[in-house]
Amino acid sequence: MFDIITSEGFRNVIINSFDTSEPILKLEHFYGKRGNIVKKCIVLLSREIFIHIESNYNLEQIGLIGGSSYKIPIYAFEHNGEKIGVYLSPMGSVLCGGNIIECSHITGADKFIMFGSCGSLDKNVTTGKFIIPTEAYRDEGLSYHYMKPSDFVSIKNASKVEQIFSKYKIPFVKGKVWTTDAPLMETVNLVKRRKEEGCIGVEMELAACQAITNYYKLDLYNFLQPGDVLMEDCYDKSLLHNANHDLVKLEIGLRIIEEI
Repeated sequence: MFDIITSEGFRNVIINSFDTSEPILKLEHFYGKRGNIVKKCIVLLSREIFIHIESNYNLEQIGLIGGSSYKIPIYAFEHNGEKIGVYLSPMGSVLCGGNIIECSHITGADKFIMFGSCGSLDKNVTTGKFIIPTEAYRDEGLSYHYMKPSDFVSIKNASKVEQIFSKYKIPFVKGKVWTTDAPLMETVNLVKRRKEEGCIGVEMELAACQAITNYYKLDLYNFLQPGDVLMEDCYDKSLLHNANHDLVKLEIGLRIIEEI
């Protein structure tokens, strides 16, 4: 006989994955001793912005994040006399979050600046502004292995990012965002529910990256540029390309590097 498990029972099995016993696999098993090359690193989610950096800075390869199906070089460049790390990350919570801790071990970086695009859930609030996330809804799997179950994770350095945006008079709005790792499943009902809970944007990495950096005692600084707009009656992606690849995000990221 099989035990009957309710849908809530399945939910408990899935989200009760956080365990405080010692991990068996460790980064030193794959990369050796922790490096000490840079302290700050930019996590890029735009190939076009990476090509701009490659064309305008003298990049030095300082590491390689490796797997059986991919290799991600880590580079360093000089900015105002400081050596800064940078790499082009895959999209999605698992790879993006995992690559941060691998990069940290390889290079010694403990401060990560990450910026990308997001979908807007309320264009009246977000149009013409960047989003500084204050909380991220955990609609992905990785974060539940790195912190206790909860609907949201607080974004630890949101106040510091807000101070920097205010100092440089960069237009922004603060608010909750929704992290999902389910492509094309931002359904009408889910969008409505997330909006009712206060979310103003949707993206694919932040909840996981915040949880994993909290666990490893790293600092994450994040902001988002709204692009496509998700509405019940239509979908507007006219601003998506610009939001993905706008070089203004790099300029802001460099200002954050100077201030932290």
